[in-house]
Amino acid sequence: MFKHLKAVSGDPLLALIIAHKNDPNPKKIDLGVGVYKDDFGNTPILNTVKKAEAILLEQEDSKSYLGIFGASEFEPIIQNLVLGEGNELIRSGRIRSTQTPGGTGALKVAADFISANLQDARLWVSDPTWGNHKSIFHSAGVEVKDYPYYDPETNGLRFDDMMATLKAEVKEGDVLLLHACCHNPTGIDLQLDHWKALTDFVNERGLLPLVDAAYQGFGDGLDEDLAGLRYMAARVPDMLIANSFSKNFGIYRERCGGLSVIAETKDEADAALSIIGQAIRANYSMPPAHGAAVVYTVMSNPELKAEWELEVAEMRNRINGLREKLVAKLATSGVSKDFSFVKDQRGMFSYSGLTLEQVHALRNDYSIYIADTGRMSIAGVSDNNIDYLCESIVKVVG
Repeated sequence: MFKHLKAVSGDPLLALIIAHKNDPNPKKIDLGVGVYKDDFGNTPILNTVKKAEAILLEQEDSKSYLGIFGASEFEPIIQNLVLGEGNELIRSGRIRSTQTPGGTGALKVAADFISANLQDARLWVSDPTWGNHKSIFHSAGVEVKDYPYYDPETNGLRFDDMMATLKAEVKEGDVLLLHACCHNPTGIDLQLDHWKALTDFVNERGLLPLVDAAYQGFGDGLDEDLAGLRYMAARVPDMLIANSFSKNFGIYRERCGGLSVIAETKDEADAALSIIGQAIRANYSMPPAHGAAVVYTVMSNPELKAEWELEVAEMRNRINGLREKLVAKLATSGVSKDFSFVKDQRGMFSYSGLTLEQVHALRNDYSIYIADTGRMSIAGVSDNNIDYLCESIVKVVG
């Protein structure tokens, strides 16, 4: 039955992680894995998460099924974090939300929803985009198209080219996928003026925006990071939002996220959520409970919520500080390349501008593991390895 099957190549980033793990060099550095790390290379559990879990251990009284949409009390948690408390869309009932298994689960449900109900829609994604975006939507039978985004010459944003391509090629009913903040993999974000121009374009062409908000809090702030999303949400008739709690709560393995649908009326939003429920039932029946219970416990307790906001700020400030340190050390090292653009990027990742040859030299000669694209996980840099990293980059780049 299976004799005709041929093995497929695995995820290159996962292969990079394994290669790093098996490397005996004590100076090895993993800049490939996309999780937050502290200065000792650990992915810590937040204090607020530990406190919430202690509360749950004491108070939890059932492991029964949750239901298709997860815990009902979790819906306002998703909405208040994404749109801000008291948002008009929440008050009017034009937004409905469901818990999902991480942001990936939210995107998969969105893909199935689009495939079943917007059959002629094509999905437009940035070039480059998160490596799993295309796979998720292809698996649902949605055609995926690229729009220009990253400029390797300037290590910046190709916004004019992006708009020119979209204006020339998109059609009414297409879906436009945008990264809310901390663009993965480049670290290059849309600014508010870009969001304003895109909002006008979405309305003019009758497009459905799908915003992936995976890194809220890791750019400039919990509210600041979603300013563009909130601007657009207030001005378009319809929108889908996939958000993740994996990063800003550090609960990666608990698989906690949310999918929200904004519609022109409350009745339309309710109808859309009911259809999304069918996609959930056919996918995984219902989401896991623990991660959402942790998030709810933190967000519903004013003291824990305030402490959590400080923990998110600490992670954000550490990463932004590492960007500044890396740029400063490289600038004084005599390296021939200007890396100043790295400090202007946001989030865990940076498109470093390193060539494939340079990336391979860093990996083979110095045990520094960076994706072939040059994408570097800034969270993997630390005070303990930054000198060795900069010295190695100088030797490779010249």
